[in-house]
Amino acid sequence: MISIRAIALFTAIITWLTAVYGSVPIIVNTPRHQRAAMNLCSDASHQLRNGDVAGAKRNVDAALRIDPKFWPALYIRAEIFRKEGKYELAIQDCNEALRQYPGCVEASLLRASINLQLTQYAEALKEYNYLISLHPRPVTVKDAKAACSIMVWKDESMIDTLAVAYAETGDFDSAARYAAQALAMKGISAYDEKVFREHLALFQQRKRIPVTQ
Repeated sequence: MISIRAIALFTAIITWLTAVYGSVPIIVNTPRHQRAAMNLCSDASHQLRNGDVAGAKRNVDAALRIDPKFWPALYIRAEIFRKEGKYELAIQDCNEALRQYPGCVEASLLRASINLQLTQYAEALKEYNYLISLHPRPVTVKDAKAACSIMVWKDESMIDTLAVAYAETGDFDSAARYAAQALAMKGISAYDEKVFREHLALFQQRKRIPVTQ
């Protein structure tokens, strides 16, 4: 649940700031203002995973009315745009989320996934290299495998992205294996299940993902 992790991280940052600077009035007042936005984002995240895109959009829009630069809300809206096929808008929100918080790994991963869908492989590779620099690991990995390693192989979208990357290289056996792994993840949304099944069927037929998908 990427969005939940993003919100949890933000909560930890706010908690730390409050503990350290609690005597400063502006810091004391800020958490209450942002907690409402966080609650809306949490609801939106659950709705999105349950396929309620319209409900998620309403809550995200409400969070952004409270704070137009609230990066967890920008990230979740980017997820919504991706599901709607509005890739350029999704990338714009990822860009802004990363501008507000450069450590937002989730936004970087999503941007890389979208670039792969758009067959912008150089941009996707640049993204993965950036992620590796942010989160070094003792295990040497490259490109899409690095992204999956960063997420401890628990993010179905990144595993599917790895499958797509293998298909682009012509390694359809690996592509099918990773698509099946993404499909087997617990708690995936109905939308993602549909997409992963389509990908798996294509890979089993030794076909790449159409550019328009």
